[in-house]
Formats: sequence, structure tokens, C-alpha cells
Amino acid sequence: NKTFSIIVLISGIVIDVDHLFATPLFDPMRCSINFHPLHTYWAIAIYIVLFLYRKTRIFGLALLIHILADLADCYMITLN
Repeated sequence: NKTFSIIVLISGIVIDVDHLFATPLFDPMRCSINFHPLHTYWAIAIYIVLFLYRKTRIFGLALLIHILADLADCYMITLN
């Protein structure tokens, strides 16, 4: 179902809830990867496992797309 897939992909943004526990709340020069709990290497490994199984693939994809966007952000920070 297309609608379900779209809702799941958009919900990949929910993992940013861990940013609420950071001090300061927003730091434009901070890389999220391995800083926030849901952005750690262990969490990313779980997202990869979710992607490997058919029943959870769409959830894993949503979370991995989010992580890839954060990786791109981290790369852009290093260019400054």
C-alpha cells in the first residue's frame, strides 16, 4: 500500500526525538551521528537489520534514509 509506505517513510523523522535531550538543543556545528542515542552506530546496525527482513524493510529504509541525510549534514559541516 502506497499510503502506508509514505507514512512510514515520513515517520523516519521520529528518531530525531533524541535531539530534545541534547544540550544545547540545537548546535549547527554538531554531527548527529554517534552523538544522539538513536543515531549511534549500534542503532544504525539495528536499522540495517530491520532493512534486511521483508516485514520490517520499509521501517529500516526510512531510518537509513534519515541516517544518510544526517551523514550528508555531517559532511557539509566538515567543509566549513
